[in-house]
Amino acid sequence: RWLDTFRLFEMKLFVTGGTGFIGSHFLQQALAAGHDVRALRRSGSRTRIPLLVEPEWLEVPFDRLEPMHFAGIEAVVHLAAHSANVPYDILENCLHWNVTISLRMAERAFQAGVKCFIFAGSCFEYGRSGAKYEFIPVTAPLEPTQSYPASKAAASVAALGFAAERCASLSILRPFQVFGEGEQATRLWPSLRAAALAGKNFPLTAGEQIRDFIAVEQVAARFLAELGNPPPAGQPSLVNVGTGVPRTLRSFAEEWWQHFGAKGRLEFGAVPYRAGEIMRYVPLV
Repeated sequence: RWLDTFRLFEMKLFVTGGTGFIGSHFLQQALAAGHDVRALRRSGSRTRIPLLVEPEWLEVPFDRLEPMHFAGIEAVVHLAAHSANVPYDILENCLHWNVTISLRMAERAFQAGVKCFIFAGSCFEYGRSGAKYEFIPVTAPLEPTQSYPASKAAASVAALGFAAERCASLSILRPFQVFGEGEQATRLWPSLRAAALAGKNFPLTAGEQIRDFIAVEQVAARFLAELGNPPPAGQPSLVNVGTGVPRTLRSFAEEWWQHFGAKGRLEFGAVPYRAGEIMRYVPLV
């Protein structure tokens, strides 16, 4: 049903980060919905999941995009990010790519006539501020504590200013605990799966952290849905992307451990909590 709905507004899209985790799933859904997609990628890079249909691939360095590359484009979906997984790069490099070059990309697109932008933010922009809320609103202060989240917070502020100044339509979507096929192998869900399929035990913290875990397919669908209901020009919107269902890390791990048919044990408490870990980090959606 969602596919039929999206086909009512087929668009010519420019997508950055199309070979990334969320980006690969977004391409799959956008192309299935009938959108005409031009996607940026590095030479030789591949999507995290096999695509049923290929977009028009553009192999141009991100910092060398010009207005001509956005010819005919109706909306830009910016999913690319520098150093999104730990260990993060230094702040200077994160700011360069996630703020300066991303804003330059948006300006080049605007010069080509693009008026609609959807940017991927990060739930970690909230940082320490997240500990102050049972459910974190999009109006919560941004108090990031590390280089990548700080650069994404700065990018949000810069993009909001860009949209207001240029009278463009902008949505910034901040996904929370995304998991699924194509996720970096060192993260929780793929690590659980690898241990389960290998018949190994899996060490974790006590698992009392409360999070909003959301499947990557749902996140991609939320980005796609935003194309059908963009905010008015010059009035950008901020959106938390989650399920609205808080749960403990322990319950998440146990559910998937059983789903994978694991023979080993989940060793809760074998790993200490990270220093300064926020025990409840849940969005208001």
